[in-house]
Amino acid sequence: MTDAARKANKPGGNAKKRGTSVARSASRLGAVQALYQMDVGGTELSDVLADYGTGRIGTHFDDGQCGEADFGFLKAIVEGVFVDQLLIDRKVNGCLAEGWTLARLEATSRAILRAAGYELLFRDDIPPKVTISEYVEVAKAFFSGSESGFINASLDAMARKCRTEEM
Repeated sequence: MTDAARKANKPGGNAKKRGTSVARSASRLGAVQALYQMDVGGTELSDVLADYGTGRIGTHFDDGQCGEADFGFLKAIVEGVFVDQLLIDRKVNGCLAEGWTLARLEATSRAILRAAGYELLFRDDIPPKVTISEYVEVAKAFFSGSESGFINASLDAMARKCRTEEM
């Protein structure tokens, strides 16, 4: 066991914080999947939340581990995007590279940008750099090409516009 791992598991260490971080990462991944399902499949908000609330989000994503998700956080993201999607879409569109719009993007990229856009606009308790980093990692879970760089640049531009003082 490494020194960092020992420290994290010691009483008073950061194991609880790490557990919360893992749960939030898994929640972000689940929220993106739920938003994708609503966008592409036309699934209703209540149905997608019921589906995810009954254990659809587990500890596995493809062949990797993503940890236990925090359903309350996932629900806040999905409901937040649903309620404020027009505003989020407008803000995201204003930060995309020239010639790009959300409508032109593939559905998974749209879901990632909308979820991250919600956090950047409405979750002042989450530092923008954390949001950007987390959703770049979500993008890497879905894409192996340059999409994560596009997501990173778009979210960085959005954070610099809407959370200037923190960037």
